[in-house]
Amino acid sequence: QVHLLESGGGLVQAGGSLRLACAVSGGSLSGYFMGWFRQAPGREREFVAAVGWSAGTERYADSVKGRFTASRDNGNMMGYLHMTRLRRGDTAVYYCAATPNIATPTWPYWGQGTQVTVSS
Repeated sequence: QVHLLESGGGLVQAGGSLRLACAVSGGSLSGYFMGWFRQAPGREREFVAAVGWSAGTERYADSVKGRFTASRDNGNMMGYLHMTRLRRGDTAVYYCAATPNIATPTWPYWGQGTQVTVSS
């Protein structure tokens, strides 16, 4: 059973940066997309970014394009979300997830989430 564990969340001032990490254990995500989602209080969970097994497969929500970078280290079974120029609107619980097929809405594997709070 694959497990995902996020880390790196915290409190940061607007304009600052954070890097989230997602550690994979219990199995391989070879060929899977690793994605990042977020959910703010009172709002639905939304897609943030995803990266495939190979470089050049990154995808981003319009709201984070140019500010966030998704990457992964397949050898160490890690995924990352580097967030820069953070805004108060980026405050949310961030989740990493994995899917074998990004064309479908189904993400079988999820982490427990990590809180990111951006202050003014």
